[in-house]
Amino acid sequence: MISPVVMFLAFIAFYFLSCVKILNEYERAVVFRLGRLLSKPKGPGLIFIFAPIDRMVRVSLRTVTLDVPTQDIITRDNVSVKVNAVVYFRVFAPNLAVTEVEDYLFATTQLAQTHLRSVLGQAELDDLLAERDKINRQLQEQLDKQTDSWGVKVSNVEIKHVDLPQEMQRAMARQAEAERERRAKIINSEGEFQAAEKLVQAAQMIEKHPTALQMRYLQTLSEIASENNSTTIFPIPIDLLSPFLKKPEGVEKK
Repeated sequence: MISPVVMFLAFIAFYFLSCVKILNEYERAVVFRLGRLLSKPKGPGLIFIFAPIDRMVRVSLRTVTLDVPTQDIITRDNVSVKVNAVVYFRVFAPNLAVTEVEDYLFATTQLAQTHLRSVLGQAELDDLLAERDKINRQLQEQLDKQTDSWGVKVSNVEIKHVDLPQEMQRAMARQAEAERERRAKIINSEGEFQAAEKLVQAAQMIEKHPTALQMRYLQTLSEIASENNSTTIFPIPIDLLSPFLKKPEGVEKK
């Protein structure tokens, strides 16, 4: 028969073993003693929790990746879009995360959804597509300001996907096509303008040197003869032959 002393010692040993808790490096223990919060969280490593006097709540300090569900949003220019995002946050004050909010993970999720609809509802569609970094910073600042009292630090917010209606996608495609056509016409017009400037300069140079017109005329005849095998009738104005009919100065007629 086991003596009462042995049973008492076994009970004491079992009690102390049950009081021993091991926390990982990224974990902290928020301890309530008779309902009162201890000043500092315990951990990591080996800690003692004197049950039933003490009650422990484990809190992870690792960064949590929160996938915000797709939200239906109407932008400031009355365009309906579907947007989802991802939020990165972590607990920096375990005591606040346990005492100031019932479930900091659920509360941060709901807060991220409401702020996503609120911030994106104040932005226009073009800003939502082109200035996403600015909107991400705005969301991060507002979320971090709200969760700071919970001991939660929001480090980053990223908008993952913006789903546009089919009608809006077709309208944007037509807009992009029209923009490319406008640029093509402008480039073509600039080319015509530059070509006209060069033609004006060439005409002014030929006007100063009439012989250059004869050389250009003969060059054109040569190009036509080399490219086409058919007979080409090319009229020659009499004025073009006048430089060749003039007598050089200083030559007397015999």
